[in-house]
Amino acid sequence: MVLKSWFIIFWASILQILLKKRLTFCTGTEIPHFFNDQAQILKVAHSDTLINNIFSYVAAALLWVFPVIGILFSYYHIVSSLIQMFSTAGKYKAFSTYRSHLSMVSLYYGISLGDYVSSVLTQSSQRSLITSVMYTVVTLMVNPFIYNLRNKVVMGALGRLFSRAASCS
Repeated sequence: MVLKSWFIIFWASILQILLKKRLTFCTGTEIPHFFNDQAQILKVAHSDTLINNIFSYVAAALLWVFPVIGILFSYYHIVSSLIQMFSTAGKYKAFSTYRSHLSMVSLYYGISLGDYVSSVLTQSSQRSLITSVMYTVVTLMVNPFIYNLRNKVVMGALGRLFSRAASCS
């Protein structure tokens, strides 16, 4: 499955590079972004970007929809097997793990979808930059915290921190 994912992403990236290669740009063009975001590059191009836009929309739909369908399919099987469990403690522990994973997936896909929709609807490169940072950096930084919130020691320390902050204010 990993090799198939790498293969698909490799060829999608090669096609994007080849389509960008045919675009023309003015010298000195600067993109206010921290990586080569497809939407930002197409906005500053001085040649026809119709084919690039069509490929971007098709690739985004395919590379976003199929993973979401796979994730929803696996969630369906997880929930159906959890419902059939007899042990309440086992259900609680399994749902706790499932909840952490679901929150991370929702955070990543929600922000990336918001970035994609906002780049299509608005011309704000600042907003696109912020949402790109959110799904490329913040989700990776929040991931250990979300998974560690199941830990009783971390929850106790977090509770003490919040109670100390509440008593100081």
